Amino acid sequence: MIPESTLEQDGNIITPSSAKLTSHTAATVSFASAALFLILLVVLHLIKPEFDPSWRFISEYAIGSYGWMMVLAFFSLALSYISLFIAIRSQVTGTIAGRIGLILMLISAAGLIIAGIFTTDPITAKADEHTTSGSLHNIGGMLGMAMPFASLFTSWALIRNKSWTSAKRPILWATILTLVAFLFALVSIGAMLSQSGGQFGPQTQVGWSNRFEVLTYCIWLMIVASRAKRLTN
Repeated sequence: MIPESTLEQDGNIITPSSAKLTSHTAATVSFASAALFLILLVVLHLIKPEFDPSWRFISEYAIGSYGWMMVLAFFSLALSYISLFIAIRSQVTGTIAGRIGLILMLISAAGLIIAGIFTTDPITAKADEHTTSGSLHNIGGMLGMAMPFASLFTSWALIRNKSWTSAKRPILWATILTLVAFLFALVSIGAMLSQSGGQFGPQTQVGWSNRFEVLTYCIWLMIVASRAKRLTN
């Protein structure tokens, strides 16, 4: 007989201990991958000063020398999303909001992978200088915009789970931060481009809002991953 304490998933018998180990490992990988993304981004700021952070997007670090580091950073952040999906799916799949959040998280991860594979065009490039690679990168960026909504739906499901009660406040604040950063970046970029006639340049200070937005995503990932890791200790 199979003990009542076992779980069955996709036809495989999984004990609670092995499920916990999987979640714990995935949460650890998620936290470490988000941290690695931030480290790589900081290093790129130091070794590629030609990209002024006040008005250049982080995607542009993939252009030219050391571009592989930005590609690695994109893949690392995608791994963080996927690992967190594995770590918390058993905690949120009981709700519609949780399922939506997990789907959006995977969409965001797919967007990052696409962004890593296809190098962006410089934002200073003219219309006739745009490449297929740059266009595909932009599609990846659009998919990545699902992340703040992934955090919203996932957080809503998590804070309703009694096991996550002690983490309710930091998760709520982190979620609010991601939404505020996303909206601020969206509105500020739109406002600056309307004033500059749709042209990017030193006068369109969109770089810092871009970096702040990505930073808030990493903060949210690391907070949720650290809590998921504690639950499986």
